[in-house]
Amino acid sequence: MSKDYYNVLGVSKDAKKEDIKKAFRKLAHEYHPDKGKGDEQKFKEINEAYQVLSNDQKRRQYDQFGSAGVGGGQGASGFNWQDFAGSGNQYQNINYDDLGDIFGGFGDIFGFGGQSRGRRRGPSRGQDIEIEVTIDFMESYTGVSKNIQLKKRVVCKHCSGQGAEPGTKVEKCPQCGGSGQVRKVQNSFFGQIATSAPCPSCGGEGQKISQVCKVCRGEGIEDELATVKVAVPVGIADGQTLRLMDHGEAGRKGGASGDLYVRIRVRSAKDFRREGDNLHLDVSINPSQALLGDKIDIPTVVGSIKLKIPAGTTAGNKIRVKDKGMPRLNDRGHGDLYVHIKINIPDNLTREQKRVVEELKKSGL
Repeated sequence: MSKDYYNVLGVSKDAKKEDIKKAFRKLAHEYHPDKGKGDEQKFKEINEAYQVLSNDQKRRQYDQFGSAGVGGGQGASGFNWQDFAGSGNQYQNINYDDLGDIFGGFGDIFGFGGQSRGRRRGPSRGQDIEIEVTIDFMESYTGVSKNIQLKKRVVCKHCSGQGAEPGTKVEKCPQCGGSGQVRKVQNSFFGQIATSAPCPSCGGEGQKISQVCKVCRGEGIEDELATVKVAVPVGIADGQTLRLMDHGEAGRKGGASGDLYVRIRVRSAKDFRREGDNLHLDVSINPSQALLGDKIDIPTVVGSIKLKIPAGTTAGNKIRVKDKGMPRLNDRGHGDLYVHIKINIPDNLTREQKRVVEELKKSGL
């Protein structure tokens, strides 16, 4: 009888490769023989189905001829250990590290990675920190320095980050030789698998301390309210992030410090809108100025300037003023200022104004 591989994985016949992989990983994790509700036979069926449906050629043969078209399950049963372990007894002396390389991201579902592998608990890099700092628009134009207070982990001052009480003797662990790991062999349905685990004598530290630091309790770090000076460069825009290397949390037991990432928030300007390095400004003029032209005062970030309004300017016209925009971040020069013209039509006219407009109307203007 032909096997229904789609049903085994719980996917439809038009399932994409990504969906097949997700279904396989979930079921393989659930039915792995080393798990509490593990089922070796079910696990083999799941693997057999995946080996066929994840291979385009085998899947086409299966869709056309059923499981007989791919060897009736005999040739599709999945792992051919001879490809990896050489000839001979294909289930003996499988090396744990080799399996981790073969399966890559699948190591955890087979029990070859993750927590089962164990990690040395010696020096480790500190965590990165992310914060937000809000500045005024003018500060983004000129640049500014901010002193920021934040609570973070710093090197323990009492033990200088070593984790041992000052004067205490620190020795290499005799059981693991300072590696923090011990090697052991486990039996599984694949055969014997060599694995590494944290040394039970030193807990993965690789060293023996007779007395841990009374302040940090052996971690080499402690919490502190620290002050960090953040130099915000000219021209920075809202949402941009600064990276301060080694200003994050201190690393455990002498490990390198993490980094501090500062996301900058810029308050909106009263008159200007920013787009990239350019600024935009709305300016209203009278109808007579639009018709005849004029010179008017307009604001810039650093003071007012005279702007020439050409005769015949219409509403919506945009006038470019070079180099009056924002400073270019980490570069020379400035962006431009774009002045958007609006024409101010008064709601009420005086008697004299009405007379003049009537005259203009009669003249065809």
